[in-house]
Amino acid sequence: MKKLIAFALAAGFSLAASAAPETYAIDPMHSFSRFEYSHFGYSTQVNKFNSTTGKIQIDRAAKTGSVEVTIDPKSVNTGSDLFNGHLQGPDFLDSAKYPAITYKSTKFLFNGDKVVGVEGNLTIKGVTKPVNLEVTSFQCMPHPMLKKDACGANAVAKIKRSDFGAGKYAPHVSDELTLGFSIESVKE
Repeated sequence: MKKLIAFALAAGFSLAASAAPETYAIDPMHSFSRFEYSHFGYSTQVNKFNSTTGKIQIDRAAKTGSVEVTIDPKSVNTGSDLFNGHLQGPDFLDSAKYPAITYKSTKFLFNGDKVVGVEGNLTIKGVTKPVNLEVTSFQCMPHPMLKKDACGANAVAKIKRSDFGAGKYAPHVSDELTLGFSIESVKE
């Protein structure tokens, strides 16, 4: 009986040790942030940022985590250099004055073992607002090429650009944006 108790205690300690938070660096080559909006009702414009970096920390056993994402607004990609410059101007991203867009989580939301949402704060043009992300997929597994553990996620949220001082031409150009994040990260 004493051996069984000792084994159970040892197993419990090794499980607790393996339940430590894991940190993953966002892979900027396979991670993109994008935004969509209605352009005068004619079409839905879909644009992206080419530079998304950050870290994810997750403790799946404790069902906790954190994420910090930094987006370079100068990396906005609309398919047109002229329009990229327009969006980087003071009416929208004001990238000369505000060189980073950030998202910092305050809480991960789980449904069982599955990450389904993230609560946090989005900062654009120096304005910080709470924004909750709906996580539409979250998967961790060994990366077949890197031979390291990796996690990937897709998440979406809706915001009003006027909340961040970027509401020019609303309501003709939709004030509401859909933000999307496609993130891949590798364990540090």
